[in-house]
Amino acid sequence: MDVNQLLKNTISPDNDTRANAEQQLSSAAEQDFSGYLRTLAQELANDQAEQDVRMAAGLALKNSFSARDNVRRTEVQARWKQQLDQELKEHVKQQALKALTANDVRAGMQAAQFVASIAAIELPRNEWPNLMPGLVHNVTEGSDNQKQTSLAAIGYICDIKEPELQASLGHYSNTILTAVVQGARKEEPNNDVRERAMSALVESLEFVRTNFENEGERNFIMQVVCEATQADDERVMQAAYGCLNKIMGLYYDKMYFYMEKALFGLTIQGMKHEEEDVAKLAIEFWCSVCEEEIAIEDDNATAEAEGAPQRNYYNFAKIATQEVIPVLLDLLTKQDEDAAEDEYNVHMAAYQCLSLWSQAVGNTIVPPVLQFVESNLRNEDWHFRDAAVSAFGAIMEGPDEGTLETIVTQGLPALINMMADPVVQVRDSSAFTLGRVSECVPSAIGPSSLEPLVSSLFAGLASNPRMASSCCWALMNLAERFAGEQGCQENPMTPHFDNSITALVQTTERMDGDNTVRTAAYEVLNTFVANASMASVHTVANLSEVILKRLEESTPLRQQVVSVEDRLKLDEIQTSLSSVVMAIIQRLDTEIKPQADRIMQALLQVLDSLNNKSSVADTVFAAIGALATAMEDDFQKYMSSFSPYLFNALNNQDEPALCAMAIGLVSDITRSLGPLAQPYCNDFMNSLLENLKVGYDSLLLVPLLRLTGAQSTQLANQFKPAILQCFGDIAQSIGGAFETYLSVVAQVLDQAASIRMDHANTFEIMDYVVSLREGIMDAWAGAIIAMKGDNKSELLRPYVGSIFNLLRMIDTDNEKSEALLRSTMGVIGDLADAFPPGELSEFYQQDTITSLIKDTKSNRDFSSRTLDVARWAREQAKRHTGVAQDGDSPEATVTRGVKLFCESGGPSATSGGDEVTHLPSIVEAAESSPKAAENAAYAIRKTISQKSANPPNQQYNAIMLLRILVDNPGATFTTHVASEKFVETVRMTCRLSPDPSVQQLLRETLQTFAREKREERDANLKPLMEMWSKEQNIPMPGTKEQSRSYHNNVRNANMPGSQQASGSS
Repeated sequence: MDVNQLLKNTISPDNDTRANAEQQLSSAAEQDFSGYLRTLAQELANDQAEQDVRMAAGLALKNSFSARDNVRRTEVQARWKQQLDQELKEHVKQQALKALTANDVRAGMQAAQFVASIAAIELPRNEWPNLMPGLVHNVTEGSDNQKQTSLAAIGYICDIKEPELQASLGHYSNTILTAVVQGARKEEPNNDVRERAMSALVESLEFVRTNFENEGERNFIMQVVCEATQADDERVMQAAYGCLNKIMGLYYDKMYFYMEKALFGLTIQGMKHEEEDVAKLAIEFWCSVCEEEIAIEDDNATAEAEGAPQRNYYNFAKIATQEVIPVLLDLLTKQDEDAAEDEYNVHMAAYQCLSLWSQAVGNTIVPPVLQFVESNLRNEDWHFRDAAVSAFGAIMEGPDEGTLETIVTQGLPALINMMADPVVQVRDSSAFTLGRVSECVPSAIGPSSLEPLVSSLFAGLASNPRMASSCCWALMNLAERFAGEQGCQENPMTPHFDNSITALVQTTERMDGDNTVRTAAYEVLNTFVANASMASVHTVANLSEVILKRLEESTPLRQQVVSVEDRLKLDEIQTSLSSVVMAIIQRLDTEIKPQADRIMQALLQVLDSLNNKSSVADTVFAAIGALATAMEDDFQKYMSSFSPYLFNALNNQDEPALCAMAIGLVSDITRSLGPLAQPYCNDFMNSLLENLKVGYDSLLLVPLLRLTGAQSTQLANQFKPAILQCFGDIAQSIGGAFETYLSVVAQVLDQAASIRMDHANTFEIMDYVVSLREGIMDAWAGAIIAMKGDNKSELLRPYVGSIFNLLRMIDTDNEKSEALLRSTMGVIGDLADAFPPGELSEFYQQDTITSLIKDTKSNRDFSSRTLDVARWAREQAKRHTGVAQDGDSPEATVTRGVKLFCESGGPSATSGGDEVTHLPSIVEAAESSPKAAENAAYAIRKTISQKSANPPNQQYNAIMLLRILVDNPGATFTTHVASEKFVETVRMTCRLSPDPSVQQLLRETLQTFAREKREERDANLKPLMEMWSKEQNIPMPGTKEQSRSYHNNVRNANMPGSQQASGSS
């Protein structure tokens, strides 16, 4: 077959013909890449060739050196750099430039894309110095076709988001600007050229910042753009308004003069334009203004707090409110009843702008919008009723809370009534607005409004599929906003819970109903279950019977599927059912055990009926993970039947989502089984280590850029960090038995740590490196805790140097996430705790450790959990630096004293069992320093926590110390006992402590406080006493009525140091 026919076949509408031609082209490129390029370049430049042939040749050439995936693009660009001689490169480039002059504009445009792909390689290397001047020459001196194609090439080049290329384009800013302004001027008679020039200007704006700083050049650019908004060609107008949008985002601080003189009037004129695409872009200009001013206010608030310089803030939106808002409100009435739900039209653009305006100007927007709402809410024309409802919803974020509560309280009954409007579009907008109200101003929804509100939303859900999305979103917001405190007996939704579940079950059981409605109803069901109060738990348990029955009945239907549509419908149903099962498990937690056998059997039957490509398996695996977490070590009885499915998924790299789910499930299962997971760990480790090889020649993680193809990159980015974290979970579960795997895991972690941030040439790879380091730290934390727990810390000594090398890299790199620093703090503390004081002094005296701890502790944006771990890491590090010695600060004295007091009398005690000798120094230090008192409360809380690995005698001593310090120093200490964390720790230890003596002593202590009415003497004890009063109504001991959110907290706490008194709650 000749090359022309082959190229034509690559764009054939027939799949088989196209695939065969693409395969032949790929083979030709592999066999003789130089000849392949030469042939394609000749066809691209051949004016006698057919248009389809030339376009196919240009597309194949472009694809030879560009790719969306960063890693793949790096690989194909290397072929140009390394495999081709200079003569061939010059020939191919000349042919591409020749194609830009083609009479056939479409072929020239394809050549422009190819030129851009080569420019991305050569411009950063200064290897094509005459390209940009040549393109400018074409624009100023060439034919209309040359102008279009050359401007397109400039636009394509500027649009490539590669850091090296973008940096190099700054050198060509004058050249680029000369070309695009020349083509965009009103004197240019050809509107095709003018439109291309405006589009190129949009892409080049980031590289002409120097020119924009020059007032004369800036004035000329703005004049050209503003004149283009008045063009007689709508394409030029669209490009001009798009250009103004980007200019506002990039150069807000330069816009005051232009807003006053031109932009204000031009954009209002554009918003009223009869051509919808022009109007939308003019509306989006004001969206850009609002977004920029919202960002500036946030930036200035931060700058003010830090004493830094603030940005210029001109209040453009606030000043323009009285003129622009009426236009937006009028545009809200331009609905198209035939438009698709997700179609972006003028109505949607106006709504988006109104919402942003509300956030930008706050209370200023309320009067004009309320006036519009009141005037049109009962208008005979449904377009105006719909606009009124939509406008009300658009301003639910921005004005102050008091203002919003007032207008919502007054308007809510009318909104609920609008759910009965005869026009479905109005009902849908009403449901969405009610969702906005429940999301942003739930405090305005009183008990008397809740019942009609819920009823109206369920009525809307049942009435029309179009309303399903809005009604369900509103119902989910209500369930979440009115969930109440964790573990509460009742919440505001409790009176409506049973009827809501009944209505949702009825909606979902319509097997012949609309898939959208059914799926949305299942999502609402999940949310209601997850946020059920204790009084509604029995309903959740009853619901499990219904859902399990449906899931069991769905499996045989797999044999009756005869079409793709039937299969997709069944997949959707089983996915929804499995997700509800998971929500029920998480809500009932250990109370699910009586139904566990049936649940597991149903889920295994579903897995057995699926093929390897089914998406249902992901949700089924998630449900099994929830069951494993709830069952804890009782889950072992299912391992023999479930493990084949788990290992099949774990080894299925062709399905990344399923494989990733399986990796996470290994973590869940090993955490649940604990030491009982050991028999399965050889297979787990082998599969995980095999997955680390995906895209590599070996276990080495270093050659990141050698990955080939998007699939391999996806596996690398998705699998590697999760696998390393999984190593840590396995280690913590099996303890000292992890010794078997320690050396190979240490080798993998060491190799992964060698990937430096300077290897990353894109933001995606930077994020990957940060995630990888999080995984490394989690793995080391698990290994350290495992070895220390079984007195095998010496096995870690050969790897201490490698760990501190990575800590130095993390400290010197700028890219650090909060999760990475929290994990790093855990490793610093755990490693210090694993060795006797002073043995690692040469490492802990390094500036790196001080710097990391200081940076973490001083970051006000970090969560209290992270700050707690950092404080704990600092105290542990002092054990090796000699700082915490006699004559130390009260804070250090307390930390050391509480530790020695609690360890007294235990098998590993270092103080001879005479705990009373440590008491005076603890009390004295706590009296003298509020911070020392806080440290004492913190140390006691961490010691008595049911999640800690501290032996019972230490917990027992900590409770005794609590009783003493409540009396002396008293309020200085008890102010920290009143914290939510302390109360929650005491509550859960009362419930879940595995040691009866600890549980009994803690209960006796609380009972003594209650009997003596200590809270009357010390108000700080009131939260503790209120908790104890509620807890006495719960069946104890031996039950674990954990809510889903608490259970998730427990799982999330599996982090470095979480098994020690490491501050990782």
